[in-house]
Amino acid sequence: MAEELNSLLQHIGTAARAAARVLARTDKSQRAAALQAIAAAIRAHGPLIIGANQRDVAGAIEAGAKAAFTDRLKLSPSGVEAMASGIETVSWLPDVVGDTEAEWTRPNGLRIARVRVPIGVIGIIYESRPNVTGDAAGLCLKSGNAVILRGGSEALQSTLAIRDAIAAGLARSGLPSDAVQVVPTAERDAVGSLLSGLNGCIDMIIPRGGKSLVARVQKEARVPVLAHLDGNCHVYVDKAADLEKAVRIVLNAKMRRVSVCGAAETLLVDRAGAGRLIGPLVKALLDAECDVRGDQTTCAADPRVHPAEEEDWFTEYLDAVIAVKVVDGVDGAIAHIARYGSSHTESIVTEDRVAAETFLKEVDSAIVLHNASTQFADGGEFGFGAEVGIATGRLHARGPVGARELTTFKYVVRGDGQTRP
Repeated sequence: MAEELNSLLQHIGTAARAAARVLARTDKSQRAAALQAIAAAIRAHGPLIIGANQRDVAGAIEAGAKAAFTDRLKLSPSGVEAMASGIETVSWLPDVVGDTEAEWTRPNGLRIARVRVPIGVIGIIYESRPNVTGDAAGLCLKSGNAVILRGGSEALQSTLAIRDAIAAGLARSGLPSDAVQVVPTAERDAVGSLLSGLNGCIDMIIPRGGKSLVARVQKEARVPVLAHLDGNCHVYVDKAADLEKAVRIVLNAKMRRVSVCGAAETLLVDRAGAGRLIGPLVKALLDAECDVRGDQTTCAADPRVHPAEEEDWFTEYLDAVIAVKVVDGVDGAIAHIARYGSSHTESIVTEDRVAAETFLKEVDSAIVLHNASTQFADGGEFGFGAEVGIATGRLHARGPVGARELTTFKYVVRGDGQTRP
C-alpha cells in the first residue's frame, strides 16, 4: 500500500510540475478567462457539490463531531455561490505575474529589472473547510502556480466534487487540468509524502489548520513552509471606548462566526474603565449565549461567569466561549497579547487617538485594527478576492495570503557584450 501511495503521489507531483511549466507561459487574459470558466463550472456542478458535502457532514456527525466542526465543514448553496463569486473576483483583480517592479541601469550599461514570477508548484494542506479548495485553486491559478491540495479526510467527497468542477473549467479554457489536483485518499501517510517535496516537484507548502497540523508541517517539511498558525485573537476595550460601539464590535468579533480563525477568543478591558465597561460587555456576551471565562473582576460582574484558568488565555476556542481579563491600560493589553497571542489579529476599541496609535504600532501581529471587528481578518474583506490563509510569520508574506503573496521574483539582466574585469 505504501508503494502504491508513493507512486500515486509522485505521479501527481510530476503532472503538477508539467502543468506549472504550461501556466508559466500563459498571459494574464488566459488566466482570467480560466478562472471565469471555473466559476461557471462550480455553479453548474453546484448540486453535485452539495450532495457530496451532505455525505461528508453526515459522516462527521455519525463520528461524533462537535457543532463548531460541522459548521466549518458544511457547504450551503449560498456557500457554493460565494466560492464561485470569489473566484470571479480574483479573475478581475490586477495580475502581478510578469510585472516589472523595479529597473535600473548600471554604469557599465547593464540593464537590470526585478520581475514578478510564479513560485511553481504549491502544496496546500488544510482541514475541514471545503471552500478552501476553490479559494486556493483560484489564487494559485491567478498567480500562475500549479497546486496540489490535500484537504481534511472528513471533507474528501466535497473536495473531490469541487475539484471535478475546477477540472471542467480548466478543460473548457484550454489549460491543463493537472494544474489543480487533489490527493484522492484519506491516508495520513499522504501528508508525509507531500512534506518530502515529492522529489523536487513541490516548491512550497502551506498548512492551514490547527496547532498539531502546523507543528507537524514545520517539523517535517523538506521544502519552504508558509505557516498559518492558530488565531488566538484579542479585542482590547480601552477606558476611552464608546460603550455602544464596544458592545457591537465585541459581539461581532466573537459571535458572528465562532469557528473562523479571526473570531475573538479573549476580551481585554482597561481597568480604569472597567466600572463602566465590564458589566455591559459581559452581559451582552452572556445574553448572546457565549460562555464567559473571566478573572476575579469579571466573575464579580455577573454570577454566570466561570473562573478562567491560565490555559484559557492561550486557547483558540473556535466555539461560543471567550476569556475576559481586566488589564492596566493599553500597555497591559500589549503585554498580555505579547505573552499569550498567536500573532494573528488584534483590535483596540477607543476614541483616544494616542492610545489607538500606540496599540497599532506596538502590537506585533499580522493584522491590527482600530474600532473594527477582528472578523475582518479575511482576504475577501481586504479586497484580495480570497485567501489561502492568514500568514502569522514574518518572512515572505504576512496577513491574508492572496495572489501576489503566491509569487516571487527574478532578476532579468540585459547587456551588450559586457564582461566582468
